[in-house]
Amino acid sequence: MKRELSTLFFALALTSCAVGPNYKRPAVPTPDQFRGSETPASAPSLADAKWFEVFDDATLKQLVTTALERNFDVRIAAERVLQARAQLTGVRSNQFPSIYANASFTGTRGSSAGRAVFIPRGTNLDVSYTQAGFTLNWELDVWGRLRRLTESARAQYLASEEARHGVITTLVSDVSATYFALRELDL
Repeated sequence: MKRELSTLFFALALTSCAVGPNYKRPAVPTPDQFRGSETPASAPSLADAKWFEVFDDATLKQLVTTALERNFDVRIAAERVLQARAQLTGVRSNQFPSIYANASFTGTRGSSAGRAVFIPRGTNLDVSYTQAGFTLNWELDVWGRLRRLTESARAQYLASEEARHGVITTLVSDVSATYFALRELDL
């Protein structure tokens, strides 16, 4: 009976250790050459060029620059990136030891008025003491909880960074499309 209980306890302890499998990127076969890519790889691509090099228009550059500087969505996205970075730093800091120190001083001065009869006159009733200490904390990450929290916070940070890039790309494309639609109507 005792052996069965110890075996059961050992099995439960081993199954409780599983936090989750490590992520492994699946193997995706990629072809050597994409369909329809008959041009040599050394030829410059239009997709690799920057938008302001393709559209050499000073008015469009000014409009996009103004939109990027004054758009509230871009500001919000940038603040979310900073917030996610701070959360990553805070979560990651839990993996390291932390030291707390404190010190205090207490002093009291006794009064001779209303003193007890059995205390002789002229006795110094002043009392003072000093106290200092420190605490060292460190959580060992035996089961991987802190590593998983750090991975999650890093993924949130990278997702917010990509969301910011998406907001900027959408803003630039919307301003450019509206500008070209206006130019087309003018013509």
